[in-house]
Amino acid sequence: MIPQRTATSSTLTLYVNDTAHTVTADHRTTLLDVLREHLDLTGTKKGCDHGQCGACTVLVEGRRANSCLLLAVAHDGAHLTTVEGLGDEARPHPLQEAFHERDAFQCGYCTPGQIVSGVGMLCEAAEGHPSHVTPREVLERATGAPAELDRDEIRERMSGNICRCGAYPYIVRALEDVRHEVTRADGPARASGGGREVPA
Repeated sequence: MIPQRTATSSTLTLYVNDTAHTVTADHRTTLLDVLREHLDLTGTKKGCDHGQCGACTVLVEGRRANSCLLLAVAHDGAHLTTVEGLGDEARPHPLQEAFHERDAFQCGYCTPGQIVSGVGMLCEAAEGHPSHVTPREVLERATGAPAELDRDEIRERMSGNICRCGAYPYIVRALEDVRHEVTRADGPARASGGGREVPA
């Protein structure tokens, strides 16, 4: 297909959850609106629409991003993972299972963004990326080994995702449950799910 361009729109291809989608969108259209309005992938939520709540979090090339702040036209050819690409009813992602087991949600509106952000955060930690609260002695070692995720680290790394219902303690526990299972950022990170014993 020859890309169609006008003064205000372009045709672009996005690889969402390992499937190619070609859409024509106004240059002002965000990735969030393309996902929801053009591709009918409504798991990614529109919250503040200002990049402050994290409800619209997706993985772009394996990294967390607020899709409400990204123009679709600037991401032609990009690979995205949304909550729909992490798992399904037959085979949920381990973090989706942990959220269910820990009851880490109330209204559920922020849950897709929390889960996608959590998967991205676990991949970042597995690759050794530090956070603002990583101890100085760990930074000085700079080994590149996976980051240790205690509760302070998890809270700091997830601070861009807001839960207005206040389910934070259960979100942290869900992430603690799977912190050693998600280790990669190459596409929809998946680890073996099911049969996990939930610690107290």
